[in-house]
Amino acid sequence: MKAPTALTPRTAPVATALALAALTTLLARTIVYGGYFSDPVGLFCWYAACWVLFAVALLALRQVSARHVAWLIAAGAVAVTVTGLMGPPRTSTDSYRYAWDGRVQSAGVSPYDHTPQDPALARLRDPWLFPTGAACTGPDLAPVPPTEGTRHCTRINRPAVHTIYPPVAEAYFLAVDRLSPAGARHKPLQIGAALVSLGVTGALLLILRRRGDDLRKAAYWAWCPAVPVEAVNNAHVDVLGVLLAVAGLGLVASRALTRRAAGGVLIGAAIATKLMPAVVLPGALSGVRRVRDAAVVLLPATAFVVLAYFPYVLLSHGSVFGYLGGYVEEEGYDDASAGSRYSLLRLVLPGTWAFPVLLAIVAGVCLYVMWRGDPRRPWSGALLITGWSFVLLTPGYSWYALLLIALVALDGRWEWLGIPLAGAAVYVLAPTLHFQPSLSNIAYGAAAALVLMMSQVRRGASTQPVDNPATP
Repeated sequence: MKAPTALTPRTAPVATALALAALTTLLARTIVYGGYFSDPVGLFCWYAACWVLFAVALLALRQVSARHVAWLIAAGAVAVTVTGLMGPPRTSTDSYRYAWDGRVQSAGVSPYDHTPQDPALARLRDPWLFPTGAACTGPDLAPVPPTEGTRHCTRINRPAVHTIYPPVAEAYFLAVDRLSPAGARHKPLQIGAALVSLGVTGALLLILRRRGDDLRKAAYWAWCPAVPVEAVNNAHVDVLGVLLAVAGLGLVASRALTRRAAGGVLIGAAIATKLMPAVVLPGALSGVRRVRDAAVVLLPATAFVVLAYFPYVLLSHGSVFGYLGGYVEEEGYDDASAGSRYSLLRLVLPGTWAFPVLLAIVAGVCLYVMWRGDPRRPWSGALLITGWSFVLLTPGYSWYALLLIALVALDGRWEWLGIPLAGAAVYVLAPTLHFQPSLSNIAYGAAAALVLMMSQVRRGASTQPVDNPATP
């Protein structure tokens, strides 16, 4: 007798639970692994193994009956998310800037007016954010000008520049600081990010259920290893922008004008959290033919961004855009010869052509989405624009792809998940191994090849004739 080789609806939930248990165990091991500076290759191997188990869990979930899917995804989301709370931020120091901006605002000072190392704010320095003396050792600490001969340093990166975070992010930092008990250090930001991350899972399940779609898609976000690492452990505020963008797209998919306008407000709030969600706006206009329909989304989004900045403009003495321009220059977005930006384009084009060609391609994709996109599925167009923007930009920061992961969960095209894995490879490995362009080409090139291959497979499947049982 032939042994069974496939899961059954009876055994699939158990197999999925076992795969999730293995995934959470390995994620916990990855989170507590302190190898970002000492052993980046080892750290990435642990992370890549988590992605393998993630794929195994997704495959097992495909055989789970519909009545068990929602609770299994929710339980797995909680387990996966909690692993991010098991240690301090491992691969990013951005959350320390968040904590500082919240602390400054609680003292009644605009976060845009002073740099962290400004002596005018020395009274606000907490010892855990600003160690002194012998504690100033380690590659993750930046020096600050000494006072009274004592050595000073900070966990905040770029302490000599102003903050760049938009107003909704700053309001979030203030709220977390006000709600945090004394001495809580980094943990409140991680807990807040964990709750927001679970909120994204809930929003995905709600949108998919209301549309009668397959709830299994939500697992692409709920169980993805990038979420506990980047959204929770590193507490990147991008996750708040993701929640607002997902909720906004869910409302924009409605035919009711009031719901579409509310969706525009939420997308505007996402943009005012982290500028990256602006890429979903053309997707939100999928299939729009009339100016009025476009205005219903665009005007509320624009109005919210302007109004969100307004209080900070009144409170600040300097620019509310802070170091944004300097950051763009520092990261090489205005110089095609810098770092690994536009690395795939630079394989086939002169460096000076990379940025204009990128703009032309992205503009073409946006026009295609707005003309041919499905207004009932705005996330499909948003995923297409966001995904190809990543392929062409080849960013070196892995947490930028959190938005893309959520769009995959709405749309279901899993092949785009190669992009966040590529970003993680570039971020973890390139700075130490000193071959950024080559690594970026390999990682993002493989991710782009997977997308193109699966697009061809899907196109072929859609054109296959349906068998007619009545035909001899």
